[in-house]
Formats: sequence, C-alpha cells, structure tokens
Amino acid sequence: MLVLAGLPLAWTLLAGTAPVSRLDVSLDRMRSSRGLIRVCLTADPANFPACIDDADAVTLSVPAADRRFAFPALPHGDYALAVIHDENGNGKLDTFAGIPREGFGFSRNAPVHFGPPRFAAAQFTLTGGSEAQRITMRYIL
Repeated sequence: MLVLAGLPLAWTLLAGTAPVSRLDVSLDRMRSSRGLIRVCLTADPANFPACIDDADAVTLSVPAADRRFAFPALPHGDYALAVIHDENGNGKLDTFAGIPREGFGFSRNAPVHFGPPRFAAAQFTLTGGSEAQRITMRYIL
C-alpha cells in the first residue's frame, strides 16, 4: 500500500496538536492499469470535487497500478474524496459532449445523476484511529 507523507503544511502543523486518523483508500473495478489516479481529498464543501481553490486540500497522483493508498495522519473532521482515472496522463478528466470518457469515483460511492455528487453525499467523518474508504470506479464511455 502506498502511504502518502506529503500533506499540506497546515495539516502537518495541525497533526501535532489535534487528534489524527489514518485513511486507507482502495479502488475497485479499474478498467486498466494505464495512466494515473488523480485524487482530491477536501474538507471544504465549496471546493468539492475539484479542490481548485482549497489550500488545505490534498491532491495527489499515483500510478493506476496502485489501487490502494493511505493518508497517514489527517486531523479529525468531515471529508470527501473524488478520484479520476486519468488513463492518458493529461492531467484532467476527458469528456465527450460532457460525458466522462475516463473513470471516476467518490467516497461512500456517492451516486452520480446529472453531474458530480454534492459534498454531503460523499462526506465521511474521521473520528477514530483509522477509517477505510472503498471506492468503486465508474466508466461511462
């Protein structure tokens, strides 16, 4: 399992004073091992699922062959995960007429209707020593 040590500075400083939890993430139903897995972990509902304007978000890229990874020390609180399978490694979720051509998934396997789920649908709470999220990847095209 890949363990991620490079969390943002603010979370690292908080981890020394606040209770922390480990988050283990595993991905099911990956179409292939090509490309990268792009991950967004945020506690800010306004920046889910993209994490674009969230200085405290954790964004990372792992090889698609690594279907399990961990966040070793996150402060307790509410979070949501968004994951894309960037098969061609171009740094974005490719779409055709607004329909994703690459895989995606969300914590709690939040349902997708007309666009990504809201933060509340993917939200989980870290309160103990460790938490696990098993995300089923979805492919439309």
